[in-house]
Amino acid sequence: MRFEQQFSQQQKQTQKLAMTQQLQQSIQVLQFTTEELSKYLENQALENPLLEVSSPNYTSNYSKPKKYDGNELDFLSQIPDTKLSLFEHLIDQIHLNYRDTYLRSLVLYLVEYIDLNGFLTISLEETQKNTGGTAIQLLDALTLIQQLDPAGVGARNLQECLMLQTERDQTAPDLAYIVLEEFFNELVDRKWEIIANNFSVDLPAIQEIFDYIQTLTPTPGAAYGNTEGLYIVPDLTVKITNNSVRVYSNRKEQPTISFQQKYFDKMAKTGDAEVLAYLKEKEKNFDWLKKTIHQRGDTIYRVGEAIVSHQKNFFLNESHPINPLILKDIAQELEIHESTVSRAVNGKYLETEFGVFELKSFFSQGISSNTGIHSTSDIKQKIQDLISNENKTKPLSDQKIVESLQKMGFDVSRRTVAKYRDQLNIPSSSKRKRYDK
Repeated sequence: MRFEQQFSQQQKQTQKLAMTQQLQQSIQVLQFTTEELSKYLENQALENPLLEVSSPNYTSNYSKPKKYDGNELDFLSQIPDTKLSLFEHLIDQIHLNYRDTYLRSLVLYLVEYIDLNGFLTISLEETQKNTGGTAIQLLDALTLIQQLDPAGVGARNLQECLMLQTERDQTAPDLAYIVLEEFFNELVDRKWEIIANNFSVDLPAIQEIFDYIQTLTPTPGAAYGNTEGLYIVPDLTVKITNNSVRVYSNRKEQPTISFQQKYFDKMAKTGDAEVLAYLKEKEKNFDWLKKTIHQRGDTIYRVGEAIVSHQKNFFLNESHPINPLILKDIAQELEIHESTVSRAVNGKYLETEFGVFELKSFFSQGISSNTGIHSTSDIKQKIQDLISNENKTKPLSDQKIVESLQKMGFDVSRRTVAKYRDQLNIPSSSKRKRYDK
């Protein structure tokens, strides 16, 4: 058998999109939130001496400095309201309340292992190995921490956290602490008959304890988190005039870039070929970045305008209903890809007179009924209403909710109801049951 290998030359023309570095960066810029865009531009400015970034003062609308008007200034009002972190708050209390002893050194060691929620993240056994302290000393040190503010700090688990809070609260139900200590799992699993029989009380008494525990915080340290910089910069604003809805771009609230022409001219005078090539490259980079930022703003505006056009009822109706809308609808209308719409709505916000909303929140799948197509938000609202009006001693099961929705003309499955109920953070019927007197 002879093996023959033949070669031939053919021309073949194909079309495909080349994912260049600039195209990748353009996609990335569109996906950025305002804060991320600002950080990205600042990094670009570090690499490009011809690029200058100007970011608006986002907090200026919230806290304006007082001007001197001839009267005596209130100097206390000029002191910034800065919150202590949980760690700083605990350290201050330790130095104020406990003498400088070996026990205090163990307390200070343990504080290093308290997380932002106020929980101790290291075991006493491991601490004993690391410090050489005895088990009794470390337990005493932990007890001192658990006596500090906020109540619940230094807990090693949720059960202990709730017990520490209950112990300090004079208004807590009489049996609350011991129920948490001895029957925590039964309380959570709503096996209340076991608890009631053990303490010879009725179910409403256990209901009272459960309601009280709901008022406690599972994260006592969270209140001391650093909230500085947690703000939203809306990309769009909606204004309503005479039943007309208009969309405006908030470009003035976005970071801007400018070209350092004086620096460019100064460096160009050197006449050095390498310097000139470098300047041209950085100028080209600036032009591309300016164009990309402009395109980002245009895309977000066009997508936002299309969304508002589809959701006019949300802005004009006091109940703010959401019409069925999917990414594909906007993509086809604007003749862009669905992924572009997705990037343009994630992390981008729209400001109204009644609140600020993320653009992606205006998308909702449609569900058919005998009265037409309804959005999933409509179905969720129906579920919410049914549960709000149910008999709390005999809460509606998911199947009963399905039957009620079917009577209204909505064809949904029990699995769909369960999913929407979970999304609404509504517990199952067994966990909604109450035993009030």
